[in-house]
Amino acid sequence: MLKGLEISIVKLSELNEEHRIDAEYFSKYNLILIKKLLNFGTVSVETMSENVTDGIHTSIDYDENSKINLISATSPKENIFDLSRGAFISEKAHNANFRTSLKVNDVVVSTVGTIGNCAVVDELVLPANTDRHVGIIRLKNNYSPYVLSTFLLSKYGRVQTLREATGNVQLNLFIYKLKELRIPLFSQTFQSQIEQIVKSAHGKLADSKSLYSQAEDLLLRELRLKDWQPDDSTVNIRNLKESFLRTGRLDSEYYLPRYEDYVRLVEQYRGGYGEFRAVCATDEVNYMPSVNTEYKYIELGNIGNYGEITGCTVAAGKDLPSRARRLVHENDVILSSVEGSLQSCALVTSEYENAVCSTGFYVVRSDVMNPETLLMLFKSEPMQSLFKRNCTGTILTAISHNELQKIVMPKIRTEVQSEIAKNVRKSISLRNEAKSLFENAKQKVEDSIESKFILGGGTSE
Repeated sequence: MLKGLEISIVKLSELNEEHRIDAEYFSKYNLILIKKLLNFGTVSVETMSENVTDGIHTSIDYDENSKINLISATSPKENIFDLSRGAFISEKAHNANFRTSLKVNDVVVSTVGTIGNCAVVDELVLPANTDRHVGIIRLKNNYSPYVLSTFLLSKYGRVQTLREATGNVQLNLFIYKLKELRIPLFSQTFQSQIEQIVKSAHGKLADSKSLYSQAEDLLLRELRLKDWQPDDSTVNIRNLKESFLRTGRLDSEYYLPRYEDYVRLVEQYRGGYGEFRAVCATDEVNYMPSVNTEYKYIELGNIGNYGEITGCTVAAGKDLPSRARRLVHENDVILSSVEGSLQSCALVTSEYENAVCSTGFYVVRSDVMNPETLLMLFKSEPMQSLFKRNCTGTILTAISHNELQKIVMPKIRTEVQSEIAKNVRKSISLRNEAKSLFENAKQKVEDSIESKFILGGGTSE
């Protein structure tokens, strides 16, 4: 909120048809943005669309063996889709719900929970269907879906989606309100410029993912994991001396043959191996944030599929949760300790120097391996399996510090580490370039609207 713009005086006759009387709806900041937008020249989303609808209203028929993505409110982000949830709908349900199935160039908007996140559907997302927590906008040919998505993510789009959302426990942006949102009448030339920037960003993201995959492949080949399969049998016989007296574990799953295969694989690695405690150091000291200092706070939900930190909460120390007790530095690797989120590990970049993270993470560094290799190793199949094997607990299953220290790790050869680090660093660089391009497109949209407001209205060239 801008200072000095907190109070608005609105006449009863000026209320909308729904007679909204919540103060935030009429905040001066909101009203100024709406005035600037309307001064530019707008039409409704519905006017520029062939169809505006939502997803499946009935219970979803999930199928983990399906290849049809289920898009929900957590899927669209800032002009990209996050499919890490790994939710798939059955082919039968998909075929029975043609209305809600997605096509190339559909704009998908989150309408429940985190309101207003959106992205444009491309071939990489398809086939896909949707649940009732998203809106689907299928535009006419004279308005670019990439421009619409970028506009909705700008402050002029966000002010509308948040302003028109209603609800107490959980906010909802209903479809009839989505249809009524005002969008700018940008020229075709300007739309082409924005679309080109967004598509360029997607191209850099694709190259980033390719380099990340190359780093993964380097590690898999080095560990001789290509086409290697562990023993998937569910029977193993161990006497007391070979089991409890040695490990202190009585849970049968701990002794599954596949886990022993992974241990043997690590111990046979040509570069050598060692226990976690000999290869890595973990920061176990609780950090107490200063009350009035502002921090970036990282939690499990901020970790992406490619070992990146996708965002954070910015708050004063006094407003941080009690679990915000780990201070991180550039080149640290943060590793989730919770069984269901073991893949949530990330490399801390300079952007997050002196940030704090949740105690649900271990903060790890090593003198034996560079941080990029450490990241790829933590996300690899053998390490993920061994992390899972060593988890303990009932209600919240996690890997304790003591159990973590005992896990064996391969000491990846230096020359391989260098190649992995080169690919991961370039991948990170491209991802940052893509992020900058998305922000640049959004800024251009906002600047265009504001320049016309200053000049007194018109359409952008």
